[in-house]
Amino acid sequence: MKRDNIEEIFSKFSDLNVLIIGDAMVDSYLWGKVDRISPEAPVPIVTVTKQENRLGGAGNVSLNIQALGANPFLVSIIGDDEKGRIFAELMQENHLNNEGIFVDETRMTTVKTRIISGGRQISRVDQEISTLIDHEFEKKIFERIRVIIDKVHIHIVIFVDYDKGLISQWLIKNVIELAKSKDILTVADPKRRNFDNYKQVDLFKPNFNEFKDGLKLQIEKTDMEELKIVSENFKKENQIGLLFITLSELGVFLTNGVKQNYYPAEVRDIADVSGAGDTVVAVASLCLAAGLPIPFMAQLSNLAGGLVCEKLGVVTIDLEQLKNEVKKILIF
Repeated sequence: MKRDNIEEIFSKFSDLNVLIIGDAMVDSYLWGKVDRISPEAPVPIVTVTKQENRLGGAGNVSLNIQALGANPFLVSIIGDDEKGRIFAELMQENHLNNEGIFVDETRMTTVKTRIISGGRQISRVDQEISTLIDHEFEKKIFERIRVIIDKVHIHIVIFVDYDKGLISQWLIKNVIELAKSKDILTVADPKRRNFDNYKQVDLFKPNFNEFKDGLKLQIEKTDMEELKIVSENFKKENQIGLLFITLSELGVFLTNGVKQNYYPAEVRDIADVSGAGDTVVAVASLCLAAGLPIPFMAQLSNLAGGLVCEKLGVVTIDLEQLKNEVKKILIF
């Protein structure tokens, strides 16, 4: 890989249309300072100095896809509530297409509120409903997906599964079948409930704990030989094209059925790991859709995930920073 080719490689992303299906949320932040302990209980009192809302979950994946130069189309559900309206405003502010956004009066908008003091997260409060949507709503979601695919040349579909109830076994099966009939690639970023339901996806990207829990394994993250065996078996059983396991500070592990590869992480000053998985799946998906080599995909995803971890809170990848880092390291 030559430095002269970096711009050309990244320019491939601008031709790609990406359909993101998944659990979107509002990442809310309370920034403040702690200078005393509550007299009511042994907990810190936070004096809030700033409040901020950002797009989270599948919304953050959409922002990363957009930041990398591609065109995201998000399909998700929000509630008919204040945070749902904030989510819609953030979509508009970020110039994201909203035709795939449904408002469900029976559900609340998923919100993760992080309380930050002294440059670190000291608490998090989650507001959510995680029950699965009913079948009538499933059919509405699927029909909207079909409309978007019929209207736009979608290159790749990403399931962003946070276990909040939008993604069901029925929806997964029908979307994958539709995508295959249109020669569209599919990617899954799974959680526990649907872990075994993403059969025949082209890229399956759990983190190590999700993979371990999904298969009920007793395995150490550093045991690469055992990881190779169980990952290859899982890949074959589920007819997965590429299995991509993120190992946090250790890097990433991939198997495509022909060979297995481990790529260590670049050493970074980690401030916050929130949202790193969103960045990794966005980068890996675009590399797959652009037909880039697997080693490059692995290392670029690894690098991008590390870069967002250097910043506090859930942030979107900075494309120019990523390009500059690639040129310095000259990966692949």
